[in-house]
Amino acid sequence: MITGLGRSKLRSKVVALALAVMLSAAGAVTFASTEAAAAAGVENEGADCVVTGLPDAGSLPTNSRLPDPFTRLNGTRITTRSDWRCRREEIKRLAERFVYGEKPPKPASVTGTVSRTGITVNVNHNGRSASFSASVSLPSGSGPFPAVVVLGGFGADAAAIRAAGAAVISYDPYAVGREGTPRNNKQGAFYSIYGSSSSTGLLLAWGWGVSRIIDVIEQSDGSILRADATGVTGCSRFGKGAFVTGAFDQRIALTMPIESGSAGVPIFRGIPGEGAQSLSSAYGEQPWLGDAFGSFTGSPGRLPVDTHEMVAMVAPRGLFIMDNPHITNLGPRSAIVAALGGAEVYKALGAGDNITYWSDVQDGTHCASRSEWRTPLQQNIQKHLLKTGNAAGAMRISSRASGNLAEWRDWQTPALGDGGGDTTAPSTPGTPAATGVTATSATLTWPASTDQGGSGLAGYNVYREQGATDPQLGQSATNSITLTGLTANTQYQVYVRARDGAGNLSGNSPAVTFTTTTGGGDTSPPTAPAGLAASGTTSTGTSLSWTASTDDNGVTGYDILRAPGASGGTFTQAGTSATTSFNDTGLTPSTTYRYQVRARDAAGNTSPVSNTVSVTTAPGTSTGACTAAATVQTQWATGYVVQPLTITNTGTATITGWTVTFTLPAGHTLTGSWNATTTVSGQTVTIRNVGHNGTLAPGAATTSVGFQVSRPNGNTALPSGYTCA
Repeated sequence: MITGLGRSKLRSKVVALALAVMLSAAGAVTFASTEAAAAAGVENEGADCVVTGLPDAGSLPTNSRLPDPFTRLNGTRITTRSDWRCRREEIKRLAERFVYGEKPPKPASVTGTVSRTGITVNVNHNGRSASFSASVSLPSGSGPFPAVVVLGGFGADAAAIRAAGAAVISYDPYAVGREGTPRNNKQGAFYSIYGSSSSTGLLLAWGWGVSRIIDVIEQSDGSILRADATGVTGCSRFGKGAFVTGAFDQRIALTMPIESGSAGVPIFRGIPGEGAQSLSSAYGEQPWLGDAFGSFTGSPGRLPVDTHEMVAMVAPRGLFIMDNPHITNLGPRSAIVAALGGAEVYKALGAGDNITYWSDVQDGTHCASRSEWRTPLQQNIQKHLLKTGNAAGAMRISSRASGNLAEWRDWQTPALGDGGGDTTAPSTPGTPAATGVTATSATLTWPASTDQGGSGLAGYNVYREQGATDPQLGQSATNSITLTGLTANTQYQVYVRARDGAGNLSGNSPAVTFTTTTGGGDTSPPTAPAGLAASGTTSTGTSLSWTASTDDNGVTGYDILRAPGASGGTFTQAGTSATTSFNDTGLTPSTTYRYQVRARDAAGNTSPVSNTVSVTTAPGTSTGACTAAATVQTQWATGYVVQPLTITNTGTATITGWTVTFTLPAGHTLTGSWNATTTVSGQTVTIRNVGHNGTLAPGAATTSVGFQVSRPNGNTALPSGYTCA
């Protein structure tokens, strides 16, 4: 059904942007402005910008200073705040080409469900499909709630997030992009859609997964989660992912990376001089970064972009960077320079109070829950997600690790105008007409607007009228758009607003109402798979088999769900299969996993899950000799960090697992470790590989393992007796 509605719902949004900088004592810098800018309603607001002049890798000059975020590719500097939209798009394209790989636009079809306990996501694009899910934990109250997507499940203060009034979406990035895979055979939902040899790295693939979760929230009825109030956070490698996720999706109102380290917030140019994890190590440890970045690991000065500009890509939205000054391997000095450089763009946009950097913490344990962050965390949630607070952002920089932006830039921050004086909105578009309505798409056309103020008509924003918040469904440079990823058998009310070159928005057009088709009428799910069993379990994999499901229109495939541990934990999608068997690889030795399977039909209906089967992988085995060598990266009176603990295969055959033991001096206590599983008995420490670093070819080594130790003040003894087997 298609019906034109002759009413217009006008909403005025007054955003008063004022630039102010307030310095406080003890190295703290507080930024203040009159109002926080709202998050954009589309994934990429500058998608319609024409970008020319992207350089080739072979022609890049070396520049030891940070690139000027205010200078366009053609050499001119932006002069108005409205110029930032397309300048940001240039930075985005540079970051994709040289650092992360491409983030594709929204796929042809994204469907799913939102419940009080979980979110399911189903993606179909160019004949390929993939699915994954995330769990939801709601705060007290009736909702609808803002939500924070937590990548990876550790390091984030989920209790504080819920106490502030936001839901927690627990998202397993490995379901979308697995670690432990070679660059030419990447695995996960993203690579099922775009190919295992895609040059896009895991960080942007993980961000793509969060964007698809937001798509599903936008398509829901809004009774549980709010589509206009999403945050993202994570620690360590998942802090890298949270940072990139927030930079590349402008629907995310609050980005909160924690201790992200190399490939995260720290400027690439500063890492070699600081002694943080090297760029070659970060590039080689996992395919986090895009394939193209491999050319710059030894020459970051050739990069035409750096992470201060990724900080700027988040502007003017909320950004809360949490960092650890106690571990040099994380690059805290380079991180504060990135934050200070990006803050210059925030200030130029009049949104200086929307960014916070906080490294002034006492506990140096990696990814610890810190009391110092709890209040600013909740203040940021209240300000950017709940819209109930207005706490100013701050730069709380620890004296243990500080950075000086002046040493890294040869550019100054311009005073950006308000768009050349054009404050006149375009004329209101005419009533849209909907044609070609299917179960998942519809084409809209409408009478064009005209520019009234001289800056030129830039395009149109298309919105769905939906209660308290109207999600933006897309943007178009012309007076026509094809909307995709719609939900079958659902009524939509859609209206259009014109946008000019100065960023002024017209009034709302009259709305058009249409209802998507039922998708062929198949609403019956397949029967549940039965007899799920596991066999041939090794230290890193297992084989699953089950009895086929039945469906009135045919089963198209199966989703394999995996949860950690013998109980508890969340089932997330580990893979898909077109047959009644699946081999799961890349598992961690001596670890218990639980599995379930569900069937899918051609209409996207999913069956109930099968029975649950539990497996425990075998211990890692070595078929050769290995050695362990410890490097003390940094130490202070009461502690030290060993990074890397280098494990080398000195044998003639590949090893698929290793175990390192050593002895701590009396009074020393292990306080943290990374990229390994660790047990302590008295003063004896045993460190075993995890899934992604257990396999070493002859002569190969892993340098990703590290640990931190506390010790009595003044005791300079170090661990001894390292053995590897």
